[in-house]
Amino acid sequence: MTDRKAQAKAILENMLSTTINDQLIDQQTASTFAGGLANLSMQAVFEPLWTDERMDLRTRSLVTVAILIALRAKEELEIHCAAAIRNGATIDDLEQVVYQAAGYAGFPAAASARWIMSKALADAGLLDRSPA
Repeated sequence: MTDRKAQAKAILENMLSTTINDQLIDQQTASTFAGGLANLSMQAVFEPLWTDERMDLRTRSLVTVAILIALRAKEELEIHCAAAIRNGATIDDLEQVVYQAAGYAGFPAAASARWIMSKALADAGLLDRSPA
């Protein structure tokens, strides 16, 4: 295993829930439909990007959340908003990303993200309030 691969796996173990980590490992060894996608994500995203120390993990997580809001990538947003907290972001940081996204990605994308993120953070035990 390369140093970058080991470093990427350690970052993932710290930032993702145990359940998500287990699913990622299972997907890397499974022979299911598009089973190679997990390996591709390691090689194309996690190894080169998340291990690059020129940007800290907190900032990298906030940028990722903003991009996922703009893309309306619901499933990934659910994972990455809790991961951002584990990487040092605060609830206030995430709220500011939603507000910023409203101006640049559009109100519907931001409003959808608000609901997705509120539920995901509450499910992870990181938020004790629901959106009004």
